[in-house]
Amino acid sequence: MELDLFVRYGPALLHGFGITILCWIAGSLGGMALGFLIACIYQWSGRWIRGLLQAYIEIVRGTPFMIQLFILYYGGPHFGLLLSPVEAGIAGFVVYGSPYFAEIFRAGFASTPKGQFEAARCMGFSEWTIVRRIVLPQMLVSITAPLTNFVIILTKETAILSVVTVPELLYETQTMAAETFTYVEPFLVLSLFYWAMVEFTSWLGRRVELRVTRHLRRA
Repeated sequence: MELDLFVRYGPALLHGFGITILCWIAGSLGGMALGFLIACIYQWSGRWIRGLLQAYIEIVRGTPFMIQLFILYYGGPHFGLLLSPVEAGIAGFVVYGSPYFAEIFRAGFASTPKGQFEAARCMGFSEWTIVRRIVLPQMLVSITAPLTNFVIILTKETAILSVVTVPELLYETQTMAAETFTYVEPFLVLSLFYWAMVEFTSWLGRRVELRVTRHLRRA
């Protein structure tokens, strides 16, 4: 394939890569925040609220991401929810990722000995102070690797956003391939983009893991 085709379609591919990064980062952070909130509510709520949260987790985890996107983007207007493709993509990532993040955080809470909660409450610490000063520093040791792995999964799930016309990297690559009748080279370049995103996420996860486990290495 001639290099001038990549020169011609380079701006579109870079724009698609930017949209991919936007949806991935915003969706991952939003899903992580919502998942942490769900895990906190689950930890300190009654049986009925826990049941509702568990139903939400099972429903979202039990349905394909593509179907959730279709419901948000095409079914949303029937309920007054009008979203642009990019907004639907980000919202889809938040909804899809939150149950998985919630389960990771819930496992982190469960790994903290109950005696530490009781001792902190006896000392008059608020629940938020207990989470911030006692639970989080310990749970990050055990959940950093699972969090990194799931963020990597979300990296590759961005390819599904093209089904709701999000102009992300796969969408632009498919457009380029359809207009030039070349398929191998564009998708090889697409693979390199995703490989770079995965490698960056893995590197960042390793840096965070080294940071939160440095006290163990000193010991």
